[in-house]
Amino acid sequence: MKKLTNKVAVVTGASKGIGAAIAKQLAAEGASVVVNYASAREGAEQTVAQIVTDGGQAIAVQGDVSNPADVDRLFRETEKAFGKADILVNNAGVYKFGNIEDINEDDFHRQFNINVLGLLLATQGAVKQFGHKGGSIINIGSAVTAITPPGSAIYTATKAAVDSITQVLSKELGVKKIRVNSINPGMVETEGTHAAGFIGSDFHKNAEETAPLGRIGQPTDIAPIAVFLASDESGWLTGETLVASGGIR
Repeated sequence: MKKLTNKVAVVTGASKGIGAAIAKQLAAEGASVVVNYASAREGAEQTVAQIVTDGGQAIAVQGDVSNPADVDRLFRETEKAFGKADILVNNAGVYKFGNIEDINEDDFHRQFNINVLGLLLATQGAVKQFGHKGGSIINIGSAVTAITPPGSAIYTATKAAVDSITQVLSKELGVKKIRVNSINPGMVETEGTHAAGFIGSDFHKNAEETAPLGRIGQPTDIAPIAVFLASDESGWLTGETLVASGGIR
């Protein structure tokens, strides 16, 4: 028996990178997966196609997690396709690094709207659907809250909020048998880190030199942790923050 047979999972921001890897791994363990995306339709459809090719079930649903109407539609489409959700992975997120002199209001609101408000809205939607058996919410935070790199004031603040929200909601939702945990990845090679210029940069080289395991992460390093937190194997864990950073602290 696969670990997530008969489960329904919603993964936000799952068109590429860590989200896509998690969606594929959840499906490989038997879950029916809703691949949410904001704008990268092609990537989301590719993720769905790979899951289906591998024998799983998945659909792609567009939606901006910071928009309440989009979140409502995301969970309506989930129930229509597969039934009510059992698992939510709050992966959707954006980042932009810059010195304090370069911070502006638009950057602040964009990162907080998606990384924090979006997480809260998606969690609201999931809590409404989880049945009497409860469910698992997995937040994707970041090791930046421990590393606090220069130039990351806004992004680190959003992920610090995720750490706190994970703790609060684990206590608030435990009575409903809903577990809330967080995975905080270190630097991971994704389309996003390539596009942002991190790969091959001094930041990248420093991460490799600093990491006890001597490398940065891959999306496939994070996905099995999400499966663990989604499954009954972690049934006694809630309010935990698992730092997946190759040992960097």
